[in-house]
Parts: sequence; C-alpha cells; structure tokens
Amino acid sequence: MLDLSLEVIRVVEEAAIASARTMGMGDAKISDQAAVESMRCVLDTVPIDGTIVIGEGERDQAPMLFIGEKVGSGKQSDNGISVDIAVDPLEGTNLCATGGAGAITVIAAAERGGLLHAPDCYMEKIIVGPSAKGAVELDAPVKHNLKSIARRLQRGVDDLVVVVLDRPRHQKLIADIREAGARIRLISDGDLSAGIAAAVAGTGVHAVMGSGGAPEGVLTAAALRCLNGEILSRMIIKDEAQAERMHAMGIADPNRIYTTQDLAPGRNIIFAACGVTDGNLLKGVRFFGDGTRTQSIVMTSTPAKVRFVDTVHLENRPDVKVRFL
Repeated sequence: MLDLSLEVIRVVEEAAIASARTMGMGDAKISDQAAVESMRCVLDTVPIDGTIVIGEGERDQAPMLFIGEKVGSGKQSDNGISVDIAVDPLEGTNLCATGGAGAITVIAAAERGGLLHAPDCYMEKIIVGPSAKGAVELDAPVKHNLKSIARRLQRGVDDLVVVVLDRPRHQKLIADIREAGARIRLISDGDLSAGIAAAVAGTGVHAVMGSGGAPEGVLTAAALRCLNGEILSRMIIKDEAQAERMHAMGIADPNRIYTTQDLAPGRNIIFAACGVTDGNLLKGVRFFGDGTRTQSIVMTSTPAKVRFVDTVHLENRPDVKVRFL
C-alpha cells in the first residue's frame, strides 16, 4: 500500500488542533464535532478511495464519518488506492471538554478487509506489550495473568501498573487486581490511548484490563500490530437485537475470543494519533503567538516503523518566527 504516513499525520493533527480550541469549554459534543468536521475535510484531500468501517456510528445518527461513508480525493475516480479506514475523531471527548489528560485524535487504515468491521458494542479486553505477548489468557484468573506478566518483565507483581476504566462494572476486577498486589491507574475515558501506552516501554503502563468499546478495540489492535503488542478480546452481547446485528455483520460466534491478528488482519496497516491534551504518550496541542505545536505518533506494519512527530504549524504572516520550545 502507498505510504500514506504523512497524509494520515496531517489528518490527526488538524483534528487535534480543531478540538483543542474547544478544550475546557465543558461541551463534549462541540469538541467531538470540531474533530469530526476537520478530519473529514482533510481526509477528502488524501489520494485514496477510502471507506469508513469504524466511525461515528450509523448514517442516520452520524452526518459525517459514518460507517460506510466514502472519503478521499480518489473516491470518484480510478486514481485513489482502495483502503478501509477506522477513526476515532476524538477519543476522550469528556477529557477534552474538561481539560483532562489523555485526549487524542486517531485514525487507522489498511487494505480492503484489513480491519474488522466491529459493531458498536462493548468488548472484554486484556492488553499487554511485546514482553508479555503470549503470556496472558482472557479467561484466566486476574492473579494468574498478573503473575505471568510480572514473570516476563522480570519484576514483582507489586511493580505492575494496570489501567482500568473507572466504571461500576469493574468493581470485582479492581478488587482482584488489588488482592493480587498490583497497582491500578483508574481512568475516566481513553482506553485506546492506554492500550497503546501498554505496548510502549517507559510509559509506566504494563497492562490494560476490563471492558470497553469494540471499535476502540479494533483501533488498538491496529496500533498493536505495529508495536508487536497483544490484545485478547470478546464481544459482550447486550440484548437479542444486538446479537442479530452482529450476525448480520458476519460475526457467527459472539463468544469467540479475538486476537490482535483477528481484529486487524491487514498486511499493510497505518496507525496515527495526535495528542489533544497531555497524556502518558503524547503531549497535547500548544498554542503560541506564531503558531501551534502538535505531537503525533504514526506507525506502519510493513515496513515496521514508529515515528514520533513534533510539528510546529506556523501562522501565515511575514514576521513569523520559528523558535525552539
């Protein structure tokens, strides 16, 4: 697949800047809308024939970046490369609205069929980095998984930090982690960025456990394919209507345990994220007199590359200065 790395960076950067201008205003919908509109506008300048497979929802609920929407400058010609696209225009809408840490803009792309078309449901997840790959099981007791992770990292269980979404449904999980002796970082939102952090050494995150959105699980898997990390997951069925929708989407066994490869099977995967507010992995957008500064990460599976990109977007003025920040 054509190297679209610089193009996808541009997509997430502009979306991050747009949403960062709404930071702390207390309106999550406005923050999300700013990211969606910016991301769609920039995507339509990229030379691809793209199809959104994970987006803001169904067409009736999402006027832009809905599942099935066509994007890219090549969508009405034979010039664009055909790709499937997964987006989370603003992961952590509440974080952005309140000025909390860890909001990011996210996109992943792969060849047709390279990303699982995940339904908008919850998913059980366990995420680890390369060192603990193959050491955990989704149905294993929490204490067993933590001991296995600690053994691979050559440290004690009490040295581990596990990220868990702060939700009532996770009360037993939290109790089991504490009983095992590991430390917990509870987060209000943003399990996607936490999953990426778990696969990057030096972030202080060693695992992510609990349930979260299935679309975010696919995006996390795309990143982990590039970072050599691992996610194990299983869909959570809320009701019969959701079970029927899963079946219509081709999910024959709702109890299936999905691996990283199952969620993101593409041979050529590109993943990019840009910080909106400061987090474990990326700094947020910073505005100053002569421009705006962003920090992004872009990864490719083939060839295997991870780039951290620090960009200064200069104001279009004759007296503008570039300064070392």
